[in-house]
Amino acid sequence: MLRPKEVCRKLGISYSTLHRWIEAGYLKAIKTVGGKYRVPESEVRRILESRAREVRAVVYARVSSSDQKEDLERQVKYLLEYCASKGYRVVEVLTDIASGLKTDRKGLRKLFELVISRQAEVVVITYRDRLTMFGFEYLEYFINQHGAKIEVVFGEVPKDAYQELVGDLLEIVTSFAGKMYGLRGHRKKRLVEGFKKLVEEVEKSGESDDK
Repeated sequence: MLRPKEVCRKLGISYSTLHRWIEAGYLKAIKTVGGKYRVPESEVRRILESRAREVRAVVYARVSSSDQKEDLERQVKYLLEYCASKGYRVVEVLTDIASGLKTDRKGLRKLFELVISRQAEVVVITYRDRLTMFGFEYLEYFINQHGAKIEVVFGEVPKDAYQELVGDLLEIVTSFAGKMYGLRGHRKKRLVEGFKKLVEEVEKSGESDDK
């Protein structure tokens, strides 16, 4: 069993990174009666060996608006730490500030180029919806067909993603309303406003249920 200081020295990481790896389950450790961490030497060997088997990875992060840049930075940080824990060599860090419904995102296009040219073997994202709001399975199939895979670091989409989802739904409703009634049609405006009102009523209903 190794002390944290020894583990950090062997892996070339800081104590804060070590702590995050343990908390995230990337590195197995036990706690002594005194509350100190001890790491099996086999875990250190595992990480070092995985680094020797180089896997090329692309990190992809996305937020929907520019006021979420801090979240974008957090995503990138977590993903880089995850890749380091897995021994992946990050060949590119790609980011987008755009709706998950948009298909012409600059970062996403670059991701496709890297996968098609087989410059990456794994695409690492925090949540499925960071890559796309809908049709994730199609993108996964496409990427798999080019010899790569997608790794989703976290499971469920966080609750704070609700507003982004509402924004995307509003974008869909607005788009369909424009096609049905014209870009400036009165009925289009009524439909969009009706959807907004419905969302507000659902939100109020949810708040009442929570109380």
